[in-house]
Amino acid sequence: MIDLHTHTTFSDGTDSPTELINKAMAAGISVIGLTDHDSTSGWQEAINALRPGISLVPGAEISCQTEDGISVHILGLLFDENDSALAKTMAQTRENRHGRMEKIIARINQAGIDITMADVLEQLSDGATLGRPHLADALVARGVVSSRDQAFTEYLHNDSPFYVGHFAPTPEEAITAIKSAGGVSILAHGLAGSRGAIYTIDEIGELLAHGLDGLEVDHRDHDDAARNELRELARAFDVYATGSSDYHGVVGVQRLGMELTAPNVWEGILAQGTGCEVFTV
Repeated sequence: MIDLHTHTTFSDGTDSPTELINKAMAAGISVIGLTDHDSTSGWQEAINALRPGISLVPGAEISCQTEDGISVHILGLLFDENDSALAKTMAQTRENRHGRMEKIIARINQAGIDITMADVLEQLSDGATLGRPHLADALVARGVVSSRDQAFTEYLHNDSPFYVGHFAPTPEEAITAIKSAGGVSILAHGLAGSRGAIYTIDEIGELLAHGLDGLEVDHRDHDDAARNELRELARAFDVYATGSSDYHGVVGVQRLGMELTAPNVWEGILAQGTGCEVFTV
């Protein structure tokens, strides 16, 4: 069982890296990718938590934005975390998230909802990448909503009047940076329309022509039509077609291993990624 896209408390997940490894082992997963948003801070704890029977694939989910303002996420796997260009890009994105959060909170306050930056930061683990899920958790704690899902449905989705953009590289810049750092680049949930505006198939093809290494095909937010389109595109460009849980913890219907990557696909990614090793004990 190979699950290459998960999150921990070092971004917007609810499990620590140690808890993630323990739950992955309990679920029978043999290869797990740790891909916190714009951060490698959870890698070492996850490495320390490894036991025989599971391998860790270090990575990150890079937050990108097109020139038209569409949010795009690129998974980087097996890159060198000490690569200066990629590390600088992720650091700039993390730093900009605080100013963005303050603007979102101001808009929500104007709508008569009492929430503060301090409330949000209480939901943030040390070293974690700040994001809208932490604001969602603060709204739950305040009793404004009953769940993260409700917070995003009513207040925090990309088309909400409270939405504020933030600094992010273009997808092309992220792909180039990941590859320069020896990593493998995968477009995450590329046709998940429920998350907001998305690329067209032709635009995804342009990313593949730019050097994108693969597409996350099997994802809980892709319907059958989206999966079929992406799988055909992956075949046409001869790139990796992956499946992943995009696990964030006990949130909604998410569970580790609910979507998986085929062993032969993983073998190709492993052979290509040269920036860092896969960790086992």
